Amino acid sequence: MQTSAYLIRRALLGIATLALGFNAVSSAQAFDVPPAFIKLAQSPTLNHPGILVIDPTTGETVYSVGSDTLRAPASVLKLISTTTALKTFGADKKFTTSISATAHPSVFVMTGESDPWLTGSQFEAKKYHRAYSPALINAAIAGHTHLHSITLYYKDVYAADITVLQHFFKGRVKIFAHALPSAAAAQALITTPIKTISSPPLSEIISFTLLWSDNVLADRLAHSAAHQLGLPSNVTGLQTAFEKTLTALNVPSEGLAVQDGNGLSHQTRVSARTIATLLVDIKKDPELKVIYDGLPTAGETGTLKTRFVKDAPSAVGLVRAKTGWIDTTVSLAGYVTSGDKQYCFAVIADRITNRESARGAARVTIDKMLSTIAHPAPADSPSASSPTP
Repeated sequence: MQTSAYLIRRALLGIATLALGFNAVSSAQAFDVPPAFIKLAQSPTLNHPGILVIDPTTGETVYSVGSDTLRAPASVLKLISTTTALKTFGADKKFTTSISATAHPSVFVMTGESDPWLTGSQFEAKKYHRAYSPALINAAIAGHTHLHSITLYYKDVYAADITVLQHFFKGRVKIFAHALPSAAAAQALITTPIKTISSPPLSEIISFTLLWSDNVLADRLAHSAAHQLGLPSNVTGLQTAFEKTLTALNVPSEGLAVQDGNGLSHQTRVSARTIATLLVDIKKDPELKVIYDGLPTAGETGTLKTRFVKDAPSAVGLVRAKTGWIDTTVSLAGYVTSGDKQYCFAVIADRITNRESARGAARVTIDKMLSTIAHPAPADSPSASSPTP
């Protein structure tokens, strides 16, 4: 009996030793950030930032410091706004805006779906396929050369876009505009539809939003999504819409506090963990591919076109990320290619001195930090032309 017990103990010990050896090998093979990365992450120019780097293939944390601290994120919040819009509407969604006649020849009704990208510029309408709002008024007054003023009731059209029309037609037709309280009130006035215009697909709108960090678009998209979800189009609605979206994706959002849809508020709070974990889902979820595709590329496109070029040239073309800044925050969140893999990262430095020189120094530090792990895929790797997690 003692001999049998001894043999069993020896066998169990052998299995445990083998398991420990396997774990040691696994750890040795795991990706570790170089000392230069850590040194830059601890730089005084970033002043105790939140940083998280994740391997999306395993879900393992590659590097983390201050990643659960709630911070003012600046424009990396747009990643949550655009995700919420896509999950609410779908990438193919087109927003329509219509104008209709009423029983009175000088009174018209404009109804819409809160198109976030209406324009009064023919140039922008042609270049970006934006819906050209003056076309609605032109259609309404066509053949009525005697009209020098009109009354325009509107519903689900942004007041700012109505103001654009008033300025556009100034000196030609005076527009007296009045918001309607409900869709039913609008329908009660309408007799005959006149013209409808349509936005480009939501995918195009989101690509522009991310590439150029358009604050108005991001905020409008967030509010439109909240409204579509049956929530109030205010801070409370945004908070609930964001939480609902993140929860459905199993993205942690503890402590999330939303004040707008673009990250300009210093009162908005989110952790680097929430942003980085969301990026893992964005890369894996086909419905969110437009976000990944729309991100600026280091040294090449959008708000990253001039970044990395001088201070971290080895990372040019290897980082796709959303930029962000407000007075005391500099942030960057996205993907960095390292050989045949791609890692998700989020950096939020929200204790920067409110000077452009300090913000500039923080940007350079972040760029150099990422360049320590950015490496092109081997020429013979399938990931060389299209890196994947």
